[in-house]
Amino acid sequence: MRRNDREITDKEAIELFIAEEQILRIAFYDQGDIYIVPVNYGYLYENDRYSFYFHGAKAGRKYELSKSEPKVGFEIDGKYKLLEGETACDFSATFQSVIGTGTLHLVDEKEEKKSGLNTIMKQTTKQENWNYQNEMLDAVAVFRLDVDKISCKAK
Repeated sequence: MRRNDREITDKEAIELFIAEEQILRIAFYDQGDIYIVPVNYGYLYENDRYSFYFHGAKAGRKYELSKSEPKVGFEIDGKYKLLEGETACDFSATFQSVIGTGTLHLVDEKEEKKSGLNTIMKQTTKQENWNYQNEMLDAVAVFRLDVDKISCKAK
C-alpha cells in the first residue's frame, strides 16, 4: 500500500467494516480481459482468515470463470462522504475499502450450501436461521471465496 498512513491493521475495525457493508465486487481474469461483478455477500472469520459466500446461477460467465479461473481479486468499499472545497482541486472524500485476493470454490455439499446462504442472509437481514427447499438448493450455485491476502484503507 502506497499510503501507509491510511492503512487499517486493527482486525476488529476491519471486521466491523466488512460486517456493515452489503456489496462485494469480484474480479475475474478472463483470457486477457477483466470481468468484475458485484454480489451480495456473507462472511465467516475463523482462525484469523476470511471466507466470503455469495450465490448465483449455475450458468453464465461468473459460474464458468469460477471453475476455470478460480483465483480472483475482490473489493468492498463504503463510508463515502464528499468533502467540498472552494475549487475543484480542493474537493476530496472520506471512505473505507478492503481489497484482496483469494480462491473461489463452488459449494456442492448441502449443509455448507445452507450455511453459506445463511451467512448471506445474516449480512442482508441480520437473521441467520432460514429454511431452504431441496429443489432450491439443487438449483442455486453457492460460491465460497477463501481469502489469501487482504488489506484495508481509510481516509
